[in-house]
Amino acid sequence: MKIGADDAGNTPRWKFSTAQPFDEQRRSFLGALLALGSLCVGALLAVPLIRFALFPLLRLTTELKASPIGSLSEFSSLNEPVERTIQIEQVDGWRKAVSEKAVYITKNGQGQLRVLSSICPHLGCTVPWVSAKQEFICPCHGAVYAPDGSRISGPCLRGMDTLETVEQNGQLLVRFQYFRQLVADKEVIG
Repeated sequence: MKIGADDAGNTPRWKFSTAQPFDEQRRSFLGALLALGSLCVGALLAVPLIRFALFPLLRLTTELKASPIGSLSEFSSLNEPVERTIQIEQVDGWRKAVSEKAVYITKNGQGQLRVLSSICPHLGCTVPWVSAKQEFICPCHGAVYAPDGSRISGPCLRGMDTLETVEQNGQLLVRFQYFRQLVADKEVIG
């Protein structure tokens, strides 16, 4: 350190010499080391956040197996939709859930078997078959569907959802799925 006066020469001021290259190198090395450490810690903390954000895109749900409804001969002479209850088994990680869902077996205009979900595509109510009126009528919002599941009236934007069926060894099997509600197009969500 040197003692000197300012440019006007009035008061003494402390002046530091700048000829200390070793201290500057040490400071820049420690700064770089601190930045590298901060970068590593930030990357380690970001991994769970990135995994959390991408989890819904990467998650694979269990494939639902086809559930038996009955023999094809049972449904050969249908005059009106028949309700059946199927069991659905889902395995999610360590948890195994078995639930029961109602489906309706009916025929389309060409006489082919169709299986309809009993879940209303409007807001998810269970839609019963009303034999007296020969229609499906939703008790929640008054949506009315024809015996083949097509929309007649009500607030819903589409008819009842059809489910995939498979004929195997004289048995009718159905693969239950959930569909997005409040949209005009049938979109599978699970």
